[in-house]
Amino acid sequence: MDDQDAEINRLFRAVADPTRRQIIEELRARDRQSLFEIYTRVVSRHGAGQSRQGFSRHLSVLEEVGILNVEWQGTTKLHSINTAPLVRLRNGWLAKFGDDQ
Repeated sequence: MDDQDAEINRLFRAVADPTRRQIIEELRARDRQSLFEIYTRVVSRHGAGQSRQGFSRHLSVLEEVGILNVEWQGTTKLHSINTAPLVRLRNGWLAKFGDDQ
């Protein structure tokens, strides 16, 4: 397996989880949110039933694959979406399965 395949595998694993997809959607709608803000929005809109610690692990996974960028504002960690990895999936391996297929 080459590096590109390994990256694709990591990205697919990261977005395979529904909570992580909800996080991505929430940050797409409103960027630069703290853990508390994202957690509150996802729980209130989607009813995610997990602890903030568990939720924080989802943020870490997304950060590790580059889908989330982190910026510190004082003592608050703000999360922003980085769509570049998702675009690489869409324009890379997934492009083989476009409308013309």
